[in-house]
Amino acid sequence: MSKIIALANQKGGVGKTTSSINLAASLAVLEYKTLLVDADPQANSTSGIGFDPRAIKNSIYECIINDIDPHDAIQKTETPNLDLLPAHIDLVGAEIEMINLVDREYKMKAVLNGIRDEYDFIIVDCSPSLGLITINALTAADSVIIPVQCEYFALEGLGKLLNTIKIVQTRLNTALEIEGILLTMYDVRLRLSNQVVEEVKNHFEDMVFETIIQRNTRLSEAPSFGMSVIMHDASSKGAINYLNLAREIVRKNGMLKDQTIATTETI
Repeated sequence: MSKIIALANQKGGVGKTTSSINLAASLAVLEYKTLLVDADPQANSTSGIGFDPRAIKNSIYECIINDIDPHDAIQKTETPNLDLLPAHIDLVGAEIEMINLVDREYKMKAVLNGIRDEYDFIIVDCSPSLGLITINALTAADSVIIPVQCEYFALEGLGKLLNTIKIVQTRLNTALEIEGILLTMYDVRLRLSNQVVEEVKNHFEDMVFETIIQRNTRLSEAPSFGMSVIMHDASSKGAINYLNLAREIVRKNGMLKDQTIATTETI
């Protein structure tokens, strides 16, 4: 059974795209057939996995607006088991173009339903907004991961996102679940990071992933090489963190395989 997971947070700079790329790559390395969907007009997932958005002819935009077959847009990446449904700048105008479309909130769901049986996991990188494209992603998804950075304004805006998720659950996608809250940009040296971790865990309890994503140089520089951190430096702390997250998600969903590549190292 395949699973569609959206990564959403209307705040920018919380590690959403970094987490989308590296979670997808980690699942692929663990031998789960995975599709990364770039649903952000900035197309950072597309460039971060090694493609030039300006050279993309067919993207998620053409699939949603022009009913292009997603098979004509999907790109194979250099990571085994990992495909990409890319984005480009035209996605900026999609929300305006979708306003008058029938069933406008279900356009992405229709696209992904046509290919979901071909993958174990579909990871959707949402834009840093709560607009129509993000609503489409939440409507198409089985669950949502909420990245939260371990910094001062960590919980700011989270209530608004949770309220949007609740509206989607009520009106558009009753099966949508919160996969978990993912703490990112953790710096073990900072007391503030530890305070944020404690605050989020006290407030959300079991909704918070055990795995915490640490600040890591290799993690930060990997997108400039157009690759995931696990392809850039598999032994780095960032790669280990995302492999652990992938294992945690697989275990939670009862999809565990007999793997030897993952590590149980924690922070």
